[in-house]
Amino acid sequence: MKLIIFLFSIFISINANAGQKLTYSYNNEIFEGYLSKPESKSKGLIIVIHDWDGLTEYEETRADMLSSLGYTAFAIDLYGKGNRPKEINLRKAETKKLYENRERMRELILAGLNEANKDNHKTFIIGYCFGGSAALELARSGNGNNIVGYASFHGGVKTPEGQEYTSNTPPIFIAHGGADKAVKLEDVFEVTNELEKNKIFYEVNIYSGAPHAFTVFNSQRYRKEADEKSWEAFLSFVNKTM
Repeated sequence: MKLIIFLFSIFISINANAGQKLTYSYNNEIFEGYLSKPESKSKGLIIVIHDWDGLTEYEETRADMLSSLGYTAFAIDLYGKGNRPKEINLRKAETKKLYENRERMRELILAGLNEANKDNHKTFIIGYCFGGSAALELARSGNGNNIVGYASFHGGVKTPEGQEYTSNTPPIFIAHGGADKAVKLEDVFEVTNELEKNKIFYEVNIYSGAPHAFTVFNSQRYRKEADEKSWEAFLSFVNKTM
């Protein structure tokens, strides 16, 4: 535990530029992800899906944190190269496009996954806020090769009408803030009932006093204790599946 917290506290300053931007295409559209590789042999691939503001330094930092622990990490782009909305109304518009076209959402996740996983490594998919919702969207679809798990950090967890988790869904990790007003606790409890019903292995952690987006560094919502505990729990969960 001490080692994980130590890495967590120093990594941002010593390894912020470890990765590199990677341009890729899908259906003649250009996207720009961020690839961060470990110095030694990789333990596996972790895909990072961004929040509603697009792929930013936040996801790049998370990718670098993962590569420092021995994983190949690829932060994918669901908006398109250069599309990183600053205003709230623009962010809402971008997520709305994908929530209303979930097939495209899934296709874009798979496009990023295929770009990073040409050698078919074991893959874990994580996402933050909107990205957490997107990760669970792919989990319900059953699409993707060699995916061993999914994680949602303060993401939307409610299952859309007409969708469901199948019994062969890989393990799912959910980190949720007890004080989250954007995603109801009732939705979290409902999804656990779904996962239990289908006998899917999962772990749900709820952190006291943590609001929505409690892992976002340098924000008013950031809660250091909840962030560090959820990160440690997530890494333990990944170790069980990779």
